[in-house]
Amino acid sequence: MRAHTVIFVVLSILALIAPWLGLYPVFLMKLLCFAMFACAFNLLLGYTKMLSFGHAAYFGSSAYVTGWLATVHGWGTVESILAGVAVAMLLGLVIGAIAVRRQGIYFAMITLALSQLVFFVCLQANFTGGENGLQGIPRGTLFGVMALGRDRTMYYFVLAAFVAVFVFIRRIVHSPFGQVLNAIRANEPRAISLGYKVDRYKLVAFVLSASLAGLAGSLKALVLGFVTLSDVSQGTSGEVILMTLLGGSGTFLGPVVGAILVVTLQEYLSDVVGAWVSVIIGGIFVVCVITFRRGFVGEIQRRFAPRAGELVKRAG
Repeated sequence: MRAHTVIFVVLSILALIAPWLGLYPVFLMKLLCFAMFACAFNLLLGYTKMLSFGHAAYFGSSAYVTGWLATVHGWGTVESILAGVAVAMLLGLVIGAIAVRRQGIYFAMITLALSQLVFFVCLQANFTGGENGLQGIPRGTLFGVMALGRDRTMYYFVLAAFVAVFVFIRRIVHSPFGQVLNAIRANEPRAISLGYKVDRYKLVAFVLSASLAGLAGSLKALVLGFVTLSDVSQGTSGEVILMTLLGGSGTFLGPVVGAILVVTLQEYLSDVVGAWVSVIIGGIFVVCVITFRRGFVGEIQRRFAPRAGELVKRAG
């Protein structure tokens, strides 16, 4: 437990001073948004064992709504974000109510099919800008007091949102609700036999995950100033699955590590190797599956947790 505390403190300090170390703030904000997206997805896959193939639907739809309200209707930053999250929540409720009644590959295929429906709606709708997307989305101000136009100011706003989401997810997992989710993941038939309304718990987890994914999408739209069809495409859904599995599903830091790895490779290798960056990331994923089946963080925890337990017993 102390080791976890030290790691979190060190990471928090690094995050606070990162813009002053010469790192590009926009890149850091993009990384935080995708880390938030991966953490939201991990709540579904890692702690409820539900594999969604269409999580970009909530990420992208929230980004579109936030961008449209901020650009066309002049809504404030907070109001636009909340509206985007509300749409993602509603979308998650509708899709989740249909999908959670199925399991395994049937659940995954339903999420995939409905997410493709959302994609085509975004492609055809007038307010999304079609293939051109939305451009020139203003960052606005925070409650009319703090201007978010400067990159460093916006960075700390996004960082605060990420920390809040991270702490919120930890609180959910360690709550009685989270324990029921773990029971469903471990043995769903047994959870049903104990009298739990499994579908209700799964639906709540699905809606929470969709809402947090929507928050990540809204923040990304404000950070970059544009939204495109790629934000709601199947490729983005695949990327968040890759991030979560690379880092380690069912761990708190795993999705963050996976997001850092994937976004960094995409950012810095794309100029060097072009489209081959996808091949390189795919190769890393294959190696990870073969050698680190629990992901990087999951494998580290598995190897060092028994040793830590032995040291505690000896000290006692």
